[in-house]
Amino acid sequence: MTTTVRGRRRPVERRPPTRRRYLARRWVALLVVLAVLGLGYVLMFTSVVGVREVAVFGTRDLSHDQVRETASIELGAPMVRLDTEEIALRVAELPRVFEVRVSRSWPSTVEITVTERDPVAVRLAGDDVHLIDRTGLDYATVEARPKELPVLRVENPSPDDAATRAAVTVLQDIPDQLRERVVEVSAETAGSVRLTLAGKKIVNWGDAEDNTRKAAVLAPLLTRPGKIYDVTTPDFPTVS
Repeated sequence: MTTTVRGRRRPVERRPPTRRRYLARRWVALLVVLAVLGLGYVLMFTSVVGVREVAVFGTRDLSHDQVRETASIELGAPMVRLDTEEIALRVAELPRVFEVRVSRSWPSTVEITVTERDPVAVRLAGDDVHLIDRTGLDYATVEARPKELPVLRVENPSPDDAATRAAVTVLQDIPDQLRERVVEVSAETAGSVRLTLAGKKIVNWGDAEDNTRKAAVLAPLLTRPGKIYDVTTPDFPTVS
C-alpha cells in the first residue's frame, strides 16, 4: 500500500505596491473615465453619430417631404438624444395619418413608418367631398367623390357621435358583396342605421349589433320583391 502526502505550500508573501505602480493604476483609471466621458460627449452633443437620413415608409396620398417636414428632425442631430415619441406625435397630427412608428436604424438613419387612414364613406357638404374613416373622422377633402364609397348622412359626423360610430361600424362589418351595393348609409340615432342600396332598395338595419347575423338574413331576403327590407330584429325580418 502506498501513501502519498502533499506538502503544504508556503504562503506567498505579497509585496505592497510601489508608489510607481500605484500611480500607474490611478492614471489608467483616470484615462478610462476620461475616455468614457469623451465617448459620451461625442454621442450626446456632436454630429459624429448624428442623423444623416430620414427614411419614410408606408405613405400613399402623403408625400415623403410632407412627413419629413412635419417630423422636423434636424440632420446632424445626435441619434441618442432623439425623442422618437415626440417625433411620432408630431407626425400623427397630419389628418391622413392613422398610425405612425418612429425608430432608429443605426448608425445614422431615422425610420418613419406611416399607416394612412382608409375612407369607408363620404360626406357631401355643398361642392366639397369629405372622406370619413372607420372611426367616423372627417379627415380630408377631395375634388371628386370616389364611386365605390357610400354617402354618409348623419347630423353631426364625428368619432364622438354615436350615430356616426354605428353607421361606420355597420359598413365595416357587412360582407364585401353587400357593401358594394350600398350607395348611402344614414342614422338619426345609434339604433336607427339605414342602408340605401343600388336600385333604391332600403334596408332598415337598426343598431350596430349582430351585424354578421343581419347580413346573413338579408342576403336571401333581397331576392324577394319589395322596397323596404327590415332586419332590425334578424329573427323576424320583414319585406314591404
